[in-house]
Amino acid sequence: MAQRGQSDAAGRTPRAPAENAAEITAPIPPLGSGLRDRARAIPEAAVARLAVYLRVLSAMREQGTNSVSSEELSAAAGVNSAKLRKDLSYIGSYGTRGVGYDPAVLIDQIERVLGLTREQSVAVVGIGNLGHALANYGGFPGRGFPVTALFDVDPDLMGVPVGGIPVDHIDDIPTVCANREVTIGVIATPPVSAQVVCDRLVQAGVECILNFAPVVLQVPETVEVRKVDLAVELQILSFHVARRADYAPAADATPAPRVNGSPRHGMAVRP
Repeated sequence: MAQRGQSDAAGRTPRAPAENAAEITAPIPPLGSGLRDRARAIPEAAVARLAVYLRVLSAMREQGTNSVSSEELSAAAGVNSAKLRKDLSYIGSYGTRGVGYDPAVLIDQIERVLGLTREQSVAVVGIGNLGHALANYGGFPGRGFPVTALFDVDPDLMGVPVGGIPVDHIDDIPTVCANREVTIGVIATPPVSAQVVCDRLVQAGVECILNFAPVVLQVPETVEVRKVDLAVELQILSFHVARRADYAPAADATPAPRVNGSPRHGMAVRP
């Protein structure tokens, strides 16, 4: 058993884009060894950005957009255009100078690389407040992540439908997950139960886990774990709030005298 973290996948640097590309986007081959090798070479940070590009492109397609420049797409996604072009080069898209990218083609390419051409069946373990919210969230099925199994230990919840799905006992995780072909497990349990639940998901053949419990899970090397710690995220935001407060000018501070439109060097702001 090994402690899993988050590290970038190693791979070769993709070929630089041609200056006179004839197509808006290079055609992507059917899902095979070549595409799998390409997907394995994509750094994890770039994978996260591809998911953002997919969301932005889907909205553009719904609005009837037929082409988008790297500058437009990067601005909508909140990244610089050079990074965006680098990210898209991982999936074989380079665009055409003066034309840009076809959103529909990019969507197809990104979905293939992200494995979204088939639905990923999701199991939620821990039907407390968070688990209830996840089970009832209508946005998952529309993006290819239907919740098909729910688990808890509370006897009062057994068989009770949540979001239309009856709750099963965690002892049934291996059987239910195998029967419903669950590919992603979501752990929303108290910390003390998270490892036991994780072990049972792994036993059921689930190799991708989203963990909301504030613990580090021990899993085999073949299992991918993504950790979501809301308290840590709030602490990071608290740091930014405190830093801004520390550097904010005092309410009664007197502005420094200006010489030729610029503050005079050596002049201090006095209270």
